[in-house]
Formats: sequence, C-alpha cells, structure tokens
Amino acid sequence: MGSAIVAALNGRWYQAAAQTLYLQGQGMPYDAFDALPKTNITVANCTIAVAFAPGPIRLDQQSIFTWIETAARSVAAYYGKFPVNFVKLLIVPVEGDSVRTGTTWGYRGAAIRIVFGQHTDREALKRDWIMTHEFVHLALPDMAQNHTWLAEGLAVYIEPIARVQAGTLTAVSIWRDMPRGLPQTGDKGLDTTLTWARTYWGGALFCLLADVEIHKRTENHLGLQDAMRGVLAAGGNREADWPIAKILQTADHTVHLDVLNDLYNRMRATPVTPDLPKLWRDLGVDTLDTGIRFRDDAPLAATRDAITRKPIAG
Repeated sequence: MGSAIVAALNGRWYQAAAQTLYLQGQGMPYDAFDALPKTNITVANCTIAVAFAPGPIRLDQQSIFTWIETAARSVAAYYGKFPVNFVKLLIVPVEGDSVRTGTTWGYRGAAIRIVFGQHTDREALKRDWIMTHEFVHLALPDMAQNHTWLAEGLAVYIEPIARVQAGTLTAVSIWRDMPRGLPQTGDKGLDTTLTWARTYWGGALFCLLADVEIHKRTENHLGLQDAMRGVLAAGGNREADWPIAKILQTADHTVHLDVLNDLYNRMRATPVTPDLPKLWRDLGVDTLDTGIRFRDDAPLAATRDAITRKPIAG
C-alpha cells in the first residue's frame, strides 16, 4: 500500500479517534481542550476562548467567529452583561451541513461544546439558534436534575427574544411552537414529567406565563428579563450551584413580586393546562395557515410588544 494512502487512512483514523474523545461521556473534555490552539473573542465583559477539535470544516474560521460573537452579543444585551467573564468553547466537526447540538457545563469553569457539521455554510449559521441557546444556559446556576425543565425552558424562551431584540430574528418565531409544552395524557407536574416536550417547551411555557404576569402586574415596566437579570447580578450563573427555591426567590425579589414562586407551586406537581387560545387572543397573536399575525387592538398587545422590546441601556 502506498505511503500516501497509508497517511490518508491514518489521518482519517486519527480524526475519528479524536472526535470520539471530544464527544464521549457526559462531561466537557477540559484537559483535551486545554491542549488545543485557541482564539480569544472578547464580547462585553467576557473572553470566549474558541478551540477546534481535529477535523475539516468547509467554512472559514472568521465566519464562525462572527457567528459566535453575534450570539454572544445578543445574550449580553438581554442580561445587561455576559453571564460569565470567561468561557471555553469547543467546536467539534462532524458530518453534516448544520450546527448539530450543544452542551454547557460549569463544574470546572464555564464551558460549551458545539457539534458542528463540516459542510455548514453562512446561511445555516444565520438560521442557527443553538449557539445563543447554549450561551443563555450560562446565565443560570446548576440545579437538581428534576429541575432541568427550568434551565431548558429559559433557554428555549429567552433565545428567540434575545435574537429579536438584537434584530436577527422576527418576533413571530416566539409564539409558533409554545403549544408543544402543554401537558399530555398521563403527564404530571414539571418536576416529575421529564419528557422532551415538557422539559423544553413545558419549561418555556412556564417562562411565558411568568413573563406575561410580571408585565401585567407592573404595567409593562418589568418582565421576566428583569427578574433573570437579578439572578445573574446575585451571582447566579452556570458556575454556581443553587437550589431552585433560591433562583425563584431571587428572581421574584428583583421585581418585588411573588410570580415565579407562586407559578412553580402550581405547576411543579400538577399538569396545569393554561388556556392558550384565550391568551393568544389577549396578546393579539393570530395563528393562521400562512403563519403568525399580530393584532395591535388586543387587550395585551402592549405586553406582547414589551416582551420583545429592546431594553434601554443604562
């Protein structure tokens, strides 16, 4: 066998072995990451150290860095600052033409692993939501597993709002999939029904109900965005480990209400089914065969707009 063929086979074997190393297990490969070359991106108060696992990527690295920076800036704007001061970001190339998945950790410092399709192009990055989703995870403390719905729900709910506020997404995207979070036959409360739909979209539905209620009680002066900024300001990022009670109490204290804690007590063990058609009518969200349409004459249209309005810098 020719030396060129042997070298190519060895290269493919090394790439496959390396990808297995960077993808295996449930934890971030911190030690492997530290051995890789890194590029630092500075966004707001944070340094993002970006490293690439072995493997080809069609797109130039600068386009990837721009995608990362755009997502980071949207999250920093939503929270008033980036959730952590330093984060390790590992890009792992695999087969495919889109961003595949992401995972966030904090047990040895904030870290994110993104599984990145080798043939991803710039248009796919413009459509991507995963990078923003993972950055949102950095803004909440680690919790017990039965409270994963809050972490994933917040990330699902906040990600499109942050992108709308940044001007990279239209507001109709926020309302389209929310019914997925409604309890199904046999479902229980959020703490005990750990299906995909209830974990991600049930959690997002909890966030929506809390956001609307805070806006209603404060005449649209405050919302969930203010409450979660309070959690982050109190040190509640992914590198911390808090019980859910502390998170909800801190959020409620920030807005001087008892919305999140009260809603949690209602939904933690009981399959609450809110009347979404009525809520949609009140918010002025019409679901049509052609998509979502907003009505500004609805009683809570101002609340709908306030949820996605870009906050005033201050």
